[in-house]
Formats: sequence, structure tokens, C-alpha cells
Amino acid sequence: MKITLSVIKADIGGYVGHSDSHPEILEVAREKLKKARLSGLLIDFEVTKCGDDAQLIMTHQQGENNEKIHKLAWDTFISGTELARKLKLYGAGQDLLSDAFSGNVKGMGPGVAEMEIEERKSEPVIVFMADKTSAGAWNLPLYKMFADPFNTIGLVIAPNMHSGFSFEIHDVKEHKKITLNSPEEIYDMLIFIGAPSRYAVKAVYSRDTGDIAAVSSTQRLALIAGRYVGKDDPVCIVRAQGNFPAVGEILEPFTHPTLVEGWMRGSHHGPLMPVSVEDSTPARFDGPPRVTSLGFQLAEGKLVGPRDMFIDKSFDEARHQANLIADYMRKHGPFEPHRLPLEEMEYTTMPQIMDKISGRFEPLEE
Repeated sequence: MKITLSVIKADIGGYVGHSDSHPEILEVAREKLKKARLSGLLIDFEVTKCGDDAQLIMTHQQGENNEKIHKLAWDTFISGTELARKLKLYGAGQDLLSDAFSGNVKGMGPGVAEMEIEERKSEPVIVFMADKTSAGAWNLPLYKMFADPFNTIGLVIAPNMHSGFSFEIHDVKEHKKITLNSPEEIYDMLIFIGAPSRYAVKAVYSRDTGDIAAVSSTQRLALIAGRYVGKDDPVCIVRAQGNFPAVGEILEPFTHPTLVEGWMRGSHHGPLMPVSVEDSTPARFDGPPRVTSLGFQLAEGKLVGPRDMFIDKSFDEARHQANLIADYMRKHGPFEPHRLPLEEMEYTTMPQIMDKISGRFEPLEE
């Protein structure tokens, strides 16, 4: 039985400021998706949040990039935006970069991760959702899950994982892609995915079976809009067990709060803090960046769950470290490396400032 799992998200209004999603907005989304399930368009769904982003998790048999599914998500976000404007929520509809739906939501603002799979005898999946960060935030965790034996011992001792995984990498600025194989091309791959502001891991595949193992959203809002409209706040789906890493191996990378782009005004580096859905309410300097994780068992397309994976107390130390890192980074104020480098500030006030003062630059005397 082929099942498509679609995760589509958008920031359609913050409560208060950029810190949370209003419960009435999420209820509007639930009602919309409930009708779609009754009509047979969806098999099942879950509506959740990560910070100020509404998250639609849907199962169906329509395949990837399906117009009906994407229009359902778009219409849901439009309805939520209308309510957000009535409630005067902050940045109502800010991720919706078009006035009209045009076939699918790619390139229109919302983040999308989808995979069509043949459901296994047991099909555990983990959905990761992040707030106040960019698409490249998944690069290091996905590398550790699928290419690092110090994280994933299955790469060493599990025969069905020993041949490794292939990584589909997108150049989000030049709109190109390349597929590289681990373990033999790891050094080549790290050249690219170690630069997450430009290169993002889109998908990971088992080299043993060719089956998809993970997929992420890779859109960059600023590149689409040509201006700063908020951070990308990406999503990612990872399959677990069997030919793929165990659930514990998938979650382990987040015990290290890596530095990611985003935070205040999308213009700073900060630690990615693993939190429960309830705690995904970034407020300190609009952060620090958060990541949530919901686990499901798929059963004929039904979402058995969710289980909040980061509610586990074993992530308390990661949260403590993230707060210490946040303190350290904040002390840099407007200086790099807390603030992003200038080339990443091209969608903020930087161009206007340069236009205003460019004539005051003088050549250096030799």
C-alpha cells in the first residue's frame, strides 16, 4: 500500500509577537483537515505547532506535489490568516508570498517535506519541525544520522545499513542539485553541506534498497521574496528502524545544540534547542531557535500517535547547554559571529545603508 506523508507549514500569525501559535488558528486548521478526511482526500492528519508556525501533517494516496493536497494546505493557511488578522496577530500571513494558488505551494512561501512510500510491516516515522532557523539546519543532524558511525552504530554492525546512504544536496542559490554517496564521498559531501546557508540536504536514500529514508524542506523565503520576510523554519521527515537508523540514533544528534542561522530578525547564529511542542515558544531575543520532534507509527496510512520525542528528560542537558551558548553568543551583540556575515544580510537594511554611504568610501593611499 503506497502512502504519501506530507508535512506543510507556514507562519500565518504570531501570538504574542513571534513566540507562539494561537490555539484558535490551530483549531481552524483541524476543522479544515477534518473535512478533508471525511471526504476521503486525506487518510489521516495531525495539526501541531512549532513556535509561531502552524504545522499540517497529512497522510493520503495522492502522491507528492499533488494539487488537491497543496490547495487544501493553502486554503487552510488562508483561513488561518483571515482569523489571524481579526485577532491582530503579528505578521498575519507572512509566509504566504502570493495572492493566489497556482498548482502547488512550492515557491509560494510554505515549507514542504513529502515522501511517498510503500508502508512496511512496521513503519515508525519522526517528523522534525524547527522555528527561528533556516533550511540548512538539518544538514549536520542528517549527516550524523546517516553517515556518522560515532552517532549511528548501525552503520557498522547492521548488515542492511553497512553499504551506506546517498544524499541529495540542493544548491538553494543556483537552483541545482547533486547526489553524493557515503561513506566513500563523505569528504566531498562535507565541502557542500558544511555550508548550510547555501547547500541543504533535500533527501537521503538507502543505497541497499534505494528506498527514501529522509526528506526536508529546502526553500529560502528571502530568495523567493527578494526581501526579509521571516526565517524559513524548515521541516523534515525521517523513517526509522529496519533498513534505517533506530529511533534513538535519529534523535541523538540533537543532544548537541548546534549553531544555526536565524534567531532575532533571522540575522543571528544561535543554538538549536530540542524542546517539547509545549515548550516551542521562543521568546528570548525571539529565540533561541527551537526544534520539536513528533513520532508516529503508520498503520495503513493512519497516524498512530503522536509521541512527543523531545519531552524526554535526557535532553535536559542539551537544553541547559543551549541556554549557556545563547548567553555566550548574545554577549557579542551586533558583532559576528553572533550576527550573520554581511553576505547573508543582503535581504535586510544592508543594501540601503550601502546606497546611502557608498559615495563616502575613499581609495586607500598606496
